[in-house]
Amino acid sequence: MTDDPFLLYGTRFVEAKPVRLRCGKLEADLANGGLRTIRYDGTEVLRAISYLVRDRDWGTYIPEISDLKIDQNDDRFEVCYRARCDGPQATTLVIEVRIAGSTDRLEFMAEAVSQTGFETNRCGFCILHPIVGIAGTRAAVEHVDGRIVATTFPDLIEPWQPFKDMRAISHDVMPGVKAECRMEGDTFEMEDQRNWSDASFKTYVRPLALPWPYQIPLNQPVRQKVSLIIRDGRRAERPSAAPFCKTIKLELGPRTGTMPAIGLVIAPEEADATLSAKTILSEIAPQELLFHFDPDCGHGVEALDRFAAIAAIHRGRSTLEVALACKQSPALEAATIVRQMQSAKFKPDAIMISPSVDRQSTPPGSKWPDCPPLEEVYAGARSIFSGIRIGGGMLSYFTELNRKRVPDGPLDFISHCTNPIVHAADDLSVMQTLEALPFITRSVRAIYGRKPYRIGPSTIAMRQNPYGSRTMDNPSGARIPMANRDPRHNGRFAQAFALGYAIQVLDADLECLTLSALTGSFGLIAGPGEPIEEGARRPLFNTVRTLSALAGSSWQECLSSSPSEALAFVVNGPTGARLHIVNLTSREQSIDCGTCIKGSGDASAIRQLGPLATAVLPLAD
Repeated sequence: MTDDPFLLYGTRFVEAKPVRLRCGKLEADLANGGLRTIRYDGTEVLRAISYLVRDRDWGTYIPEISDLKIDQNDDRFEVCYRARCDGPQATTLVIEVRIAGSTDRLEFMAEAVSQTGFETNRCGFCILHPIVGIAGTRAAVEHVDGRIVATTFPDLIEPWQPFKDMRAISHDVMPGVKAECRMEGDTFEMEDQRNWSDASFKTYVRPLALPWPYQIPLNQPVRQKVSLIIRDGRRAERPSAAPFCKTIKLELGPRTGTMPAIGLVIAPEEADATLSAKTILSEIAPQELLFHFDPDCGHGVEALDRFAAIAAIHRGRSTLEVALACKQSPALEAATIVRQMQSAKFKPDAIMISPSVDRQSTPPGSKWPDCPPLEEVYAGARSIFSGIRIGGGMLSYFTELNRKRVPDGPLDFISHCTNPIVHAADDLSVMQTLEALPFITRSVRAIYGRKPYRIGPSTIAMRQNPYGSRTMDNPSGARIPMANRDPRHNGRFAQAFALGYAIQVLDADLECLTLSALTGSFGLIAGPGEPIEEGARRPLFNTVRTLSALAGSSWQECLSSSPSEALAFVVNGPTGARLHIVNLTSREQSIDCGTCIKGSGDASAIRQLGPLATAVLPLAD
């Protein structure tokens, strides 16, 4: 066990603890000017209310907060502060905020003023509803014209906004308790953030059909308000929610399956470093190497030569991931790649192909970029890459696959990636994205049936930004959205996240799961210029090596009484039946392994698991 922040997060900077605001049964956490984990009688009602400002690349400003005042007593609380955003060309935006809470009502008010004019893609409130226990349940939406429509939160993930022109939305919190979220000052709409693996339905200001970026005019106040109203119709003597249980209980569940193959992604710029680390590559023994190839970035025969050299020392399979330029006939471009592969004597086992332009997202109301029909792309690939498996889908995220669905008939497998820092990068939000993964895989299966299915590369840091012109540089090692480097990749956080990820997608029956590279900023071993010693194995190394060793083994689900804090599964691997557990939190957890391990029924079934730690325990005979 360790409390060293660097060992846990890859950085010495520890997130400030939130301030707990409480009034009767209503409580919320104040963090960085926003409200998190808003609960009533112990049940999460809203995941967050925040006032956010986005730049032209959809990067999120981190405002400077001043004049913070917090006042609370038994029957009310109030928070006031000023936030300032500094934009390009010496532009500024100042937001005055007031938050007020009582036993059954919460109000969040903001007024934004710029003395310079301010460019933004979005400026205003963002309200997050949780997904677990909410998806598929009923809701009532009040529109800006006064109409109230009975509806449901989507169960399968909606590619476009499920609700538009919103003024308010209500839902059942628990039997007898309803919550209404009312928005004022602009027109709001909701998007299904599970598309991006966020664990929330997001209601946000300013419809995406309007142009962006746009200007906040000079000295013209922008006023908005969000109100949360709780209506508790239960009898007063009804007991509150059960007290918090400090021990997390694990029990075997009925679902079973086969562990997926594990892959590593290799880009041309990391090929030489990968060859130098061939001994470590053999130790990990991944079943699949995913070679990235992008002709628009100058990748050609030289890159394929290096890929061939790596494939020659690799005992498993290989796939060439192709971002097809689609500037000419797809068949002609594919033929060029085939000639280059022949020149390099590179013979991958499969080709994963997707139009390069489809790495950029097409938001609602926007024009799709010029691209040949996908039927033509895959027919051309099939005719040129003869005798080889052809995969399709997206080199970006499920969002793009959900919005531009590929014709699966000519394909041997479907693939996409995920990224947990598209919208938020704090520790809690990143770990909560694991909750969205079963919804994503179930939605893919609803579209593509039992077609062989791959996920990855999916890493904490962002490989590419489909929503702007670039990923965000992160030289200071902060926690920022859309960053091409993330400090937690160097700590136990990445190890815990990866194991939690693998557990959450087990039921998808994946053909292959790729969670990292071998070298570089997404790698299992550190390179030059990293905050840890060059060549050192990151904690993530242990998770990927373990998963690789378990590929092809049978697994059985393990039900957790608190899946947001601890996850587990049972696997019958080379060393026998084992229970694999991961603590997803920064706190030590007490885990009751129940009937799973030897000594069940007494104190020996209780295990203490340190922050962001993993454990492997033998099953009972």
